Amino acid sequence: QLQLVESGGGLVQPGGSLRLSCAASGLISDYVSIGWFRQAPGKEREGVSCISSSGNRINYADSVKGRFTISRDNAKNTVYLQMNSLKPEDTAVYYCAAHLGPIFLDPDEYDYWGQGTQVTVSS
Repeated sequence: QLQLVESGGGLVQPGGSLRLSCAASGLISDYVSIGWFRQAPGKEREGVSCISSSGNRINYADSVKGRFTISRDNAKNTVYLQMNSLKPEDTAVYYCAAHLGPIFLDPDEYDYWGQGTQVTVSS
């Protein structure tokens, strides 16, 4: 079994920054790919970024390229999402998810999910 806990969400002004954390616990935490997803009210859940178990493969949605950076510290079993130059359209509940396999931005490929953390970008 794998447990994921997100933290770091909050309210930030447009142009500001936040860093989300996804802490993983469980026997397979070192072997899973981790993805960040978000869901705004009335919209489908969408992939934001993902990183392989070793950290050497990374992918981003076009909407966040150049603004968001994903990284992982396997010694701490934690994956981070640094979000810069935030826009109101980035407002959503952000989830991290995990699965054993290659990186995908498709949420249907992921088996384990955290509870989510709210990010609100507003002046």
